[in-house]
Amino acid sequence: MIIDSHIHLDDERYRDDLDDVLERAMHNGVERFIIPGADITTLDRAVELSEEYDSIFFAVGIHPYDKEQYDEAALERYINHPKCIAVGECGLDYFRLEGSDVEKAAEKAAQKKVFAAQIELAKRFKKPLIVHIRDASHDSKMMLLEHDAGEVGGVLHCYNADEELLSLADQNFYFGIGGVLTFKNARKLVNVLPKIPKEKLIIETDGPYLTPHPHRGERNEPAYTALVRDKMAELLELDSGFIEQLTTKNAQQLFNIL
Repeated sequence: MIIDSHIHLDDERYRDDLDDVLERAMHNGVERFIIPGADITTLDRAVELSEEYDSIFFAVGIHPYDKEQYDEAALERYINHPKCIAVGECGLDYFRLEGSDVEKAAEKAAQKKVFAAQIELAKRFKKPLIVHIRDASHDSKMMLLEHDAGEVGGVLHCYNADEELLSLADQNFYFGIGGVLTFKNARKLVNVLPKIPKEKLIIETDGPYLTPHPHRGERNEPAYTALVRDKMAELLELDSGFIEQLTTKNAQQLFNIL
């Protein structure tokens, strides 16, 4: 069994053929799906899907780009739902910082405030974190350490291959590996992959985004986790079946799902 640990099935791009998407996934051995909470406006859809399908779980959270949407009361309404298994995706993303130095500093501060709130929410309800980090490795790591996020642990979603973050494995953080691993320009991730503790590796798609080779340019979907599994096995010189079993066990341990 493969667990797709990060798949936006609540996205409109899956609405018309979701059953076909899930059938293709099952045909490729993908039997569990986790919808991250990124957009408060689609949270109801994620909850509905989790109630309709035994194989679908969800998280509550706000992506750093949507920090203005942060509504803790709204997230708390769902956080004790039996299918809610994490908080996030939350974190820091400095990729689109614009304006003067003062404006950039204000944007960083605003993102940090919402990130901190979600770390504390996860600790209060004893849920692991799904952490989004882009061009913000040091600040993200410092925040996770300063707020004792290791109490609940989590996953560094779409791990960005920054070796500074590897030490978070000691803080009960896992590393989400997706389609980027198959890209021709993924040398940094390819080189750092063997340095990640194997007991901290999990697989994700981030669908509908980041579709792996040879399907780049198409909508990503959970069936393609098999391509990530096989590429990981090739690079680590391990059997694909072993990688599948390993990453599934890791995801089950982190998110407490069977």
